Amino acid sequence: MEDKGLRVILHASAFFAPCLVPILFFILIKDEGIKRLSIQALLFQFIMWLLITIGGILSITIILAIIGIPMMIIFGLMVIIVPIIGIVKVLQDEAWEYPIVGKWI
Repeated sequence: MEDKGLRVILHASAFFAPCLVPILFFILIKDEGIKRLSIQALLFQFIMWLLITIGGILSITIILAIIGIPMMIIFGLMVIIVPIIGIVKVLQDEAWEYPIVGKWI
């Protein structure tokens, strides 16, 4: 149960401390599965916020707003939806990795 609880907290941290909790889990927890998931969570948050920022920069000009605004919407929704999917998968005892970064780590 402890492992499941830690995984839920790690996924839910995207809503209250997306950088702090994964870093603390990586430093303090000895389990390799939790460490791997914490790196994935941190990297996923970093990449999503980078893509949202790029979308914001692109939407400054009228011509590039056609690309920038949908980027911000899609990746903004991913920041909310993907951790929820992770929480549900953990509660169902299914193996799950973050999209985009799951295969990198």
